[in-house]
Amino acid sequence: MDAMLVNHCTAGDFLSVSFDRAGKEAIPRKGIYRILVCRPNHRLGNTILLTPLIEELESLYRGAEIDIVAEGGIAADVFSAFPRVNHIYCLPKRGFKHPWSFLSMLLQVRRTRYDLIIDPCGGSNFSRVLTRFFKGQYKLGFGDPVTHPGLTHLVSNSVAMRHMAKRPVNLLRWGMPPQAQDAEHFFPLDIRLTDSERALGRSLLHDLLATYPKAETGPVIGIFANATGAKRYPAAWWNDFIRALKEACPDSRIIEIIPMHGKSMLGSEWPGYYSSNIRRMGAVMAGVDLMISADCGVMHLAVASKVPTVGMFCVTDASVYEPYGPGNNPLLTQGLTAAEAAGRVVQVYRNVLVGSADAQPGLAVAMPSDDAKDNVGQTDGGPVSCSSQVTKSH
Repeated sequence: MDAMLVNHCTAGDFLSVSFDRAGKEAIPRKGIYRILVCRPNHRLGNTILLTPLIEELESLYRGAEIDIVAEGGIAADVFSAFPRVNHIYCLPKRGFKHPWSFLSMLLQVRRTRYDLIIDPCGGSNFSRVLTRFFKGQYKLGFGDPVTHPGLTHLVSNSVAMRHMAKRPVNLLRWGMPPQAQDAEHFFPLDIRLTDSERALGRSLLHDLLATYPKAETGPVIGIFANATGAKRYPAAWWNDFIRALKEACPDSRIIEIIPMHGKSMLGSEWPGYYSSNIRRMGAVMAGVDLMISADCGVMHLAVASKVPTVGMFCVTDASVYEPYGPGNNPLLTQGLTAAEAAGRVVQVYRNVLVGSADAQPGLAVAMPSDDAKDNVGQTDGGPVSCSSQVTKSH
C-alpha cells in the first residue's frame, strides 16, 4: 500500500477509525450485484483512467453488473468491449443548457437502487451531488463526514494514491475488509481492443506506410503533438525533436496521429492518420512500435491500446498522470532541449528503435511515484520547454 498511510496504520486500523466510529461496517464482498460508478466527466483521459477500477470491480464481484454515469459520448466507446458494463449514462455536455434531457437521464438512473455506488473523484462537487442523489445501499467516496455528508463509507483523502488511475482502485480497497491480495498490483489501462479491431488497425497502418519508399523498413514511431493549453509543445520544438530522432534512427518511419480538430500539428510533413472514432485511433496506434505523445488523453489511449508509450511532461505532475506499466515511461522535459529529449528516448528504447541490446529500462529521477518506477529523464533548473503555467485539468 502507498507510503502515505497516516501514522503507518494498517488497512484494518484505518477502517476501524473511518467506519466503526460512525457505526458502519466495511463494504461486503458478497451480495453486491448492481454497481454504479459516478464519474460525470467528458475528457478522454479521465475516462480511460477509470478502466483499472472497472477491472478491479469485475475481479471482486464476478457476478455483478456495472453501470457508469459519464458525460458526453466518450465512455460508450471506451467501455464498449467490457461485457460486465451494462448501462452507460452519457449526460449531455453542459447539461444545464439541456435541462429536460439532463433531468430525464438523472431520474432514469435514480429508478435503480444500487447495491454499491462509487464516487471515484474526491475533487468533483458535481459527482458528489449526483452520488448523494442516486439510490444505493452503500455509497463510497473520498472525504470526511463533516465536509462530505451523505455517503455511507468515506475514505480519508490522506490515503489517496498519487496516480489518478490507481486512486479509485485504492479507494475501493480501503472501503472493503482487509483481504489477502497484492496491494502493489494494479490493472493497467486497457480499452480491450478486439482482434478484429487490431487487424483493422494494422491494415490502415499498412496503407499509411505505403507512402514511404520500399527501402525504408525501420521501426514505426507514432507522434501525437497536440495537448491542451500549457501542455502543448510548439511546432518548432517538435520539428527539432523529430529531426534529432531521425538522425539517431534514420530508418525509422514517422506517423502523425491527427487531433480531433482534423489539422496536422506538424505541417503535414509526415503521413497522418485521422479518425473521430477513438477505438479505431487506438487500433492504429496499437500497430506502431513506439508512441510519443504530449501529456493528454491520447497518451492514455495509446497506453490503453497496449503500445509502448512515452508521455511528455513539462507542466503537469508526472507522478499523477504518467503512463505506467511495462514499456511505458514519462519524459520530463524541464531543462532539456528538444534534441536532448529525443536522445533520452533513443537511449531508453534503443532495442526498439535501432535493435540494440544496450537499451536502458529507464533513467532514475528524484520524483515520487506510487510504484517507484524510473522516469525517462529529468534535470534540475534550466528553461522549461513549454509554458510554465500549471494545468490541472486532464
